[in-house]
Amino acid sequence: MYQRIGEAAYKVDLSNSLKLMTYLEEPQNNFKTVHVAGTNGKGSTSHMLASVLQEAGFKTGLYTSPHLKDFRERIRVNGKIIPKKKVSNFVTKHKSFFETHQLSFFEMTVGLAFDFFRKEKVDIAIIEVGLGGRLDSTNIITPEVSVITNIGFDHTRFLGNTLVEIASEKAGIIKPQIPVVIGETQLETKEVFLKVASNSKSPITFVEEEKNTTYRTDLLGKYQEKNCKLTVQVIKILRKNGWNIQEEALKNGLLHTVGNTELLGRWQILRESPKVICDIAHNREGLSMVLQQLKEESFANLHIVIGFVNDKNLDSLLPLFPRNTMYYFCKPNVERGLNAETLKQKALDYNLFGQVFSSVEEAYKTALKKASINDIIYVGGSTFVVAEVL
Repeated sequence: MYQRIGEAAYKVDLSNSLKLMTYLEEPQNNFKTVHVAGTNGKGSTSHMLASVLQEAGFKTGLYTSPHLKDFRERIRVNGKIIPKKKVSNFVTKHKSFFETHQLSFFEMTVGLAFDFFRKEKVDIAIIEVGLGGRLDSTNIITPEVSVITNIGFDHTRFLGNTLVEIASEKAGIIKPQIPVVIGETQLETKEVFLKVASNSKSPITFVEEEKNTTYRTDLLGKYQEKNCKLTVQVIKILRKNGWNIQEEALKNGLLHTVGNTELLGRWQILRESPKVICDIAHNREGLSMVLQQLKEESFANLHIVIGFVNDKNLDSLLPLFPRNTMYYFCKPNVERGLNAETLKQKALDYNLFGQVFSSVEEAYKTALKKASINDIIYVGGSTFVVAEVL
């Protein structure tokens, strides 16, 4: 699995996905979709969209990745995760095909999701890109709207080392004559999107240029304001295309995203006194926003439980973290996890001091013991660290 192993499990080819869809008799053609890509915010945006469509009365599928606690979080219908029996039956029935064609974990999961959505007769499914866009296993759909949240430096070994290269990969989800909505741009990425949209004759909307009414959401991170505006713009386009989404459904969907979809790990407050906040932000752009919000909190002392996977550029991430903070260095329990002692030594280069722990659990429990009621504990650095604490 790419989630646990990394580069060795990543495939840069859609041929297996196409073979699988042919074998499954094209389940993706039996329901409408919205396709969501981007460096940050695509998960939150996908959940917001699903919540709004649920509130509007549509039977709504939601496919996202990675999961935090349970594989089945990736596949939901109206907020409910796929039943265990549906997963095991699908694998049992199609195992020989998977093995013959050496399908990846992602490819199998996309097949499972699309097959399940067809059987459940969903009206529409929100499909989050796993990695990149152009060659992602999900890029076999023709959506109602294509959505790209933003472009930043993440997964550069697969997607390229420049914003233009990364934007080109993400822009691979833009389909001929299908509307595309872009959340945030830089000068060089905007040119990429304009060119691809022009070549595809796809109507393009830049949220930064739109004047939208401000809506509230139950997702607490300040960065969610951008995802909220993007969601509103996508809903506007769906309305133009004939989808009956009342204003009340839009408001209620945004206000009840967590309740409707059980989204976890986005500026999630786990407890008070001491206050514990966790967030899955794990690249420069995401961490910049989260750590800025953390600085604006009031606290006596700050404790940070932190771990990373081993393919992160720590020289771009560690300078973002505050000094005069107690750090609890740990290794997430996956093969990709970065050794905690290695992390500690690297952190010293940026005057970040703390202790090494043998597990995320030990690091978190120690932080809870040491923190006073007026302190804050922040848990992050990696999706896997957050998952273990949850």
